[in-house]
Amino acid sequence: MNYTRFITAASAARKPSAIRVMTEILGKSSKSVLSLATGAPNPNTFPFKTAVITTDNKETIQFDEEMMKRALQYSQSAGLPELLSWLKQLQVKLHNPPTIHYPPSQGQMDMCVTCGSQEGLCKVFEMIVNPGDNILVNEPIYSGTIHALQPLGCNMINVSSDEHGIIPDSLREVLSRWKPEDSKNPEKNTPKFLYTVPNGNNPAGNSLTTNRKMEIYELARKYDFLIIEDDPYYFMQFNKPWAPTFLSMDVDGRVIRADSFSKVLSSGLRIGFITGPKPLIERIVLHTEVSTMHTSTFTQLLVSQLLHQWGEEGFLAHVDRIIDFYRKQRDALLAAADKWLSGLAEWQVPTAGMFLWVKIKGLHDVRKLIEEKAFKKEIFMLPGYNFYLDSSAPCPYFRASFSLASPEQMDMAFQGLAQLIKESL
Repeated sequence: MNYTRFITAASAARKPSAIRVMTEILGKSSKSVLSLATGAPNPNTFPFKTAVITTDNKETIQFDEEMMKRALQYSQSAGLPELLSWLKQLQVKLHNPPTIHYPPSQGQMDMCVTCGSQEGLCKVFEMIVNPGDNILVNEPIYSGTIHALQPLGCNMINVSSDEHGIIPDSLREVLSRWKPEDSKNPEKNTPKFLYTVPNGNNPAGNSLTTNRKMEIYELARKYDFLIIEDDPYYFMQFNKPWAPTFLSMDVDGRVIRADSFSKVLSSGLRIGFITGPKPLIERIVLHTEVSTMHTSTFTQLLVSQLLHQWGEEGFLAHVDRIIDFYRKQRDALLAAADKWLSGLAEWQVPTAGMFLWVKIKGLHDVRKLIEEKAFKKEIFMLPGYNFYLDSSAPCPYFRASFSLASPEQMDMAFQGLAQLIKESL
């Protein structure tokens, strides 16, 4: 893989920060080192001394004074070594990436911890995208991604999808305007990457099948583009066995994968992790060195302690409990939809995630219905236009979340919405 063609001039110009490099060295050094090097504040001056956190199984995570000093101090930009080590083992267990033993320059699998996967993805986009670049997406798209990409001035080309995700023939058709060898000629402006949420796509709730992923990966090889696999709902898939990931198929080192603990451990702790080829992960870390510097040491230590306490089996048992909870929530929202919206709307059963994507029949555009009429009745949902590149176009869809509401609240919301739909038709 020639990674230089994917890296912007700004990203290529990034150099290691001497101070951050020293922080890395000190993290591995013995206590006998006489360091006058870094500008780290003296932890004896911090007002926080100890902490005890109780988990749902009544176990405790203890931060004594020494641990607390470390938790409140600067740390390595790529992430805490013990957390990264645990996460790498998890990725190998779940995905067994073919690149794990490749030479670094040839796309060896590497990882970094980020302040949630969203921060990691923003850094990925800023590393790759120049104004005027072509990139591939599939509508409806997570609105956060639209807002992250639009200011970068790229051309987002939509690839059609259905209830099983991206349609490979549609991707083939989009790519047919180029020849495979055009990727070697910068003037041809071939697509740099395909961005997709493969499981429980937000907002549509659909997931890519194994065969489609394999077809898409082969097209990525043929036309030499990267795949950005944004998978925050990987640990919220309702049906087993789970389809293999793009990372598990990645023989070339062309997949950048974003994972998140937001849905399974905590959304407020802001911990995500990016996995991909070492030459690209290194660029992301260089950006981190001069922006956030590192994800909160405290939250990394807290999560690391928990994961080491649980082990992989304990973590995956927790994931199973999460899936059971959200499956019941999904089924409750589907029951409310069947009861009140049958004949008025249509929807697919979500395969993962926390959203139901609903199309109202007979209404060209639901903006007024959802944003004004339902809002006045204190029934809140998101109108679908937020998830399209052209947000001004009429849209008959809305997104309903089943993560927080009780079954009774879901029932009342859809009952009220059904009445409003009837009045609007």
